Amino acid sequence: MSENSTSPSTTQDNAPVTVLGLGHIGLPTALGLAELGRQVIGADDDARKVGLIRNGDPTFYEPGVAELLAKHLKSGKFQPVDDVAAAVRAGSIIFICVGTPQKTNGQADLGQVEAVAQVVARNLNGYKLLVEKSTVPAITAQWLKRTIVRYNSGKASPAPGSALAAPPLAFDVASNPEFLREGKALEDFFHPNRIVCGVESERARDLLVNLYSPLKCPLVLTNTSTAELIKHAANAFLSMKISFINMVSDLCEKVGADVGAVARGIGLDNRIGPQFLDAGIGYGGYCFPKDLRAFIHLAEEHGVDFSLLQEVEHINQSRVDMFVGKVRHAIWNLRGKKLGILGLAFKAGTDDIREAVSLKIIETLRDEGSILRLYDPQAMPNTQRMVPASPQVSYCTSVDEVAQGAHALLLLTEWEEFRQLDLARLREVMEVPVLVDGRNLYDPEAVHRAGFEYFSIGRADPVPAGMHTSPGVALK
Repeated sequence: MSENSTSPSTTQDNAPVTVLGLGHIGLPTALGLAELGRQVIGADDDARKVGLIRNGDPTFYEPGVAELLAKHLKSGKFQPVDDVAAAVRAGSIIFICVGTPQKTNGQADLGQVEAVAQVVARNLNGYKLLVEKSTVPAITAQWLKRTIVRYNSGKASPAPGSALAAPPLAFDVASNPEFLREGKALEDFFHPNRIVCGVESERARDLLVNLYSPLKCPLVLTNTSTAELIKHAANAFLSMKISFINMVSDLCEKVGADVGAVARGIGLDNRIGPQFLDAGIGYGGYCFPKDLRAFIHLAEEHGVDFSLLQEVEHINQSRVDMFVGKVRHAIWNLRGKKLGILGLAFKAGTDDIREAVSLKIIETLRDEGSILRLYDPQAMPNTQRMVPASPQVSYCTSVDEVAQGAHALLLLTEWEEFRQLDLARLREVMEVPVLVDGRNLYDPEAVHRAGFEYFSIGRADPVPAGMHTSPGVALK
C-alpha cells in the first residue's frame, strides 16, 4: 500500500472501531468515540468528502465538530478513509451510519444498508460486531444477518425470523439507534439521557457496554427488533407532541388564549414535560418526517392501524398554508410585496435544509408573486443549490440587507442572532414595519414598542395603541 493510500492502517492487537458513513450522524459519532479514547476509522465511499474531512472540513455545520475534527486528525485517533472494504477488515466494531432515505410510498430505502452488509460479508477476517446506528425499521437486523451469511458463504440462507445456519466466520449484529439532535449532536453524544443497545449475544452486549462505559448513563439492553422500534417510536411521539401543540395553537387564536401559557401549564405536569411544546410552523429536517412515514408504512405492512400518526403528519403539512395565510392577513395581497425571510435551516444550529418548512413557504410565496430576500447564518449555500437566485429571489449578507425596503419580515428559524435584533433600527429601513413570527421568538409587547405590527402563532397579540384592524384588512 502506497504512502498516499487512503486505506486504514491497524495492528492486530489494537483493532479500531470503524464508522461507515461520515454524514450528520457518522462524523459526530466517530469523533465522539475518538474523544473517549478509541482509535476510530471513519470510512465513506465519497472520495471528495473524505478528502475535505482529511483537510479539516466536516462538509456540514454542526457546533463543535470542526474543532473536534482538527483535534483528532492531529492526535491520530481519527483516520478518515475512502476504502470501505479495508476499513471493515481493520475494525472490530463496525457502525453503520449510512443514509436510509424515503421511498415515494414512505418506506425506508435500505439499499445503502444492504450494500454495507455485502461489503462486510466479503471482508470478514475475524469476529466483527456490526452495529446499526442508522434509523431502520424493525427486523432489519435479521436481514443484515441473512445478507452477511449469504454473501460470505455464497449459499442461500433462511428468511428473517427462521433459524439461521452458522456462518463461516463469527459475527454479531446489534442495534444501537442514534438520538443525536442536529445542532446539538456532540452535546447529545457526550451527555445522553439513555443509550439503547439491542443485542443477541453476551459478546455483543459486553463489547457495547464496555464501549459506552465512560458516558455513565442508563443503558437500555434489549433485543434488536425492540431497539429498532424504540427509535421510530421516540421520533413519532415527539412529532406527535409538536403537532398537538400546533393544533392547540390554532384554537388559542380563535378563543383569545395564549399557547405559550397553555404549553407551560401542561408542560409542568411531569407526565407530559415541556420539551417539544413550542408552537410554530411545524417540524422538518431529515429525521422526523422520514421516520414518521416509515413507521406508518411499517404498521401498514403488518396490518396495524396508525391513523393517529397519519393525522400528526397531516397537521404538520398544513402548517405551511396556516403561515402563508397569516402573512396574507398581515399584508393583504402578496404579489409584488417584498418579503424578508429570516432563517432557512430547518432548525437553529445546523445548515441542514432537508424537509425544511422554510423551503415550502418560499415556494408558495414565490408562486404567489412575492419578491423574496433570504438570509440564514449557515444554510444559504445549501439553499442556493435548491432555490437559485433569480429576479424574484435574492440572497442577502445580513438582516439589515433583508429588511431594506421590505413590506414584512418573516421569521422561520429560531437562530439566537435573530433574537438579538435591533428591531427599532430595522423599522427605519423597512417600507412597512410588519413582523410575522413563525417560531414565537419575540415578546409581543417588546415588538410593538419597537413600532412593529406583530403576528405570531397561537397568541392573542395586543395591538399597539392607536392601531385598529379587522380580519382580512392590512394595516398601512
